Amino acid sequence: MSEIENKKLAVLIDADNAQASICPELLAEIAKFGIASVKRAYGDWTTTNLKSWKGHLHKHAIQPIQQFSYTTGKNATDSSLIIDAMDLLHEERLDGFCLISSDSDFTRLATRIREAGLTVYGFGEKKTPEPFISACDKFVFTEILRPQVAKKKATESENADLKPIIISAIEAVSKDDGWASLSGVGGYINKNVPSFDPRNYGYEKLGKLVQSLNYIEIDKRKSDDDDAIIHIYISVKS
Repeated sequence: MSEIENKKLAVLIDADNAQASICPELLAEIAKFGIASVKRAYGDWTTTNLKSWKGHLHKHAIQPIQQFSYTTGKNATDSSLIIDAMDLLHEERLDGFCLISSDSDFTRLATRIREAGLTVYGFGEKKTPEPFISACDKFVFTEILRPQVAKKKATESENADLKPIIISAIEAVSKDDGWASLSGVGGYINKNVPSFDPRNYGYEKLGKLVQSLNYIEIDKRKSDDDDAIIHIYISVKS
C-alpha cells in the first residue's frame, strides 16, 4: 500500500449538519485519502431529527456519540466533537482528520489540527462558509458525491471562477516558454484552493476538464525514457 493509503484518519461527523444519504459515497471518498481508523457521528440521538443516520451507523460501523441539547440555540454537538478531536490529536496516533460538516464553527479546530502538522480533509455542502473551507488542506463539496446517472458539464459562464484559478496556476509553475506540466498545475491548485475538484465542473479528471477549456492549449509529449509514457503540458492561448 502507498503512504497515502496507509494514513490513519479520524472521521468525525457533525450529524446535525451532514446528509446521511451520502454516507456510502462519503466513506468511499475518504478511502482515497487513507484508512478511517476512527469513525464517530455526533448528535442528539434521542430525537427524531437524526433517524435517517441510524441505519448507516450500524452498516458502516460508525460510533454514535450522544450529546444532549442542554440549551436551546446552543450547539452542544459542536463542542463535543471539538473536545474529542483535541483528545485524539493529543494521543498522537493519527495522520489526519476528516471533518464532515457545513458549519463554520469548526474553522478554528481545522486550523489547530493543521498547526500540529496533521492533514485536515473537510466535507460539506456548497453553502459551507469560506473560512472553514480555507482552513482545510482539502475540502470536498458533498454534492459531487451524490449518485447521478449523468453529471452535467458546467458551461463557460457557469464556471467563470475556474479561469483565474487555472491561469494563475499555469503562470506560477510554467517555464519561460509559458508551458506548464499538468501535474504541476494540479499540485499547485490543490495546495492553494482547498475546494478545487474537477468534479465540481462535471469532469472526473483535471485532464478532461482542461481539454474542455477554449482558452487552454494542450501539448502531449512523449517521455525521454519511455515512449509509452505521455506527459501533458498546458499553456494559456495567446
